[in-house]
Amino acid sequence: MSSVIKRPTKRVAKQRLTLGALHDEILQLRQRIEDLEDLREMNQAIDRNGAKPLVPWSKAKKELGLV
Repeated sequence: MSSVIKRPTKRVAKQRLTLGALHDEILQLRQRIEDLEDLREMNQAIDRNGAKPLVPWSKAKKELGLV
């Protein structure tokens, strides 16, 4: 007796590829890439500033003119 569990295969209905659908998919992929690039930059900044003391939120708001 086999201990391998087979997953049922998904049947995907063939969809007609339209220019509009392709455009939407490309826009979503571009947004995802931008989000990943932003995350990478943020992680690099965190690494660079690792040992530096943090700025209190109240001071940051004051310096940015948000108070």
